[in-house]
Amino acid sequence: MTTQTRTSTPPPVRPAHLLALPGVYAPQHDTELLTRALHREAVGPGTSVLDLGTGTGALAVAAARRGARVTAVDISWRAVLTARLNARLAGQSVTVRHGDLAAVAPKGPYDLLVSNPPYVPSPSPLLPRRGAARAWDGGPAGRAVVDRVCDAAPHALRPGGVLLMVHSALCGVDATLDRLTWLGLDAKVTDRRFIPFGPVLRSRRAWLRRRNLLGDDDTHEELVVIRAVLR
Repeated sequence: MTTQTRTSTPPPVRPAHLLALPGVYAPQHDTELLTRALHREAVGPGTSVLDLGTGTGALAVAAARRGARVTAVDISWRAVLTARLNARLAGQSVTVRHGDLAAVAPKGPYDLLVSNPPYVPSPSPLLPRRGAARAWDGGPAGRAVVDRVCDAAPHALRPGGVLLMVHSALCGVDATLDRLTWLGLDAKVTDRRFIPFGPVLRSRRAWLRRRNLLGDDDTHEELVVIRAVLR
């Protein structure tokens, strides 16, 4: 893997009107990328949106501001509470449910599914059951939750419906595109950004190198937005 040479990136998105209780993933570069992708979609009154792994509710609120009917799901009760508070503070109507992502997602079909799932490769084969790491740990390949979101898409979307998902290139862009294609969606990368390693990746650098996911001189992570349309 070659070293990325970009040294400056836009600051993370941290809107003043969004609360983030302790242990809830605050909006970062990945949230910004996915929000930008959301704004490119034809979202308006009558559009039905499902936000899997809503966190602070940033994406759910952004969709609701455009008139969409939004359902948001998160496994963390603190995230559920945070998203509900942020929707109320924003004066937006969002249905926020507690549960294990797609397993408890209300039946669709939806016009749009958005997700910023945990995607960071982690040494532990088990996903954390509590704590802040639940928002980013994705198992040894980083795909434990990414694959579940892919698998949920054809069941949650109407024909012609769109999945927007952001994740790190470390967990395999081609693997996501191939899985979605096999599931009956037309998928492609629509946006990407290189960002400096944060504390989590810096702490795992040696382990990631041993797995050949990083080169010795790599200092930046690539984030990608996947857009997939259900055939």
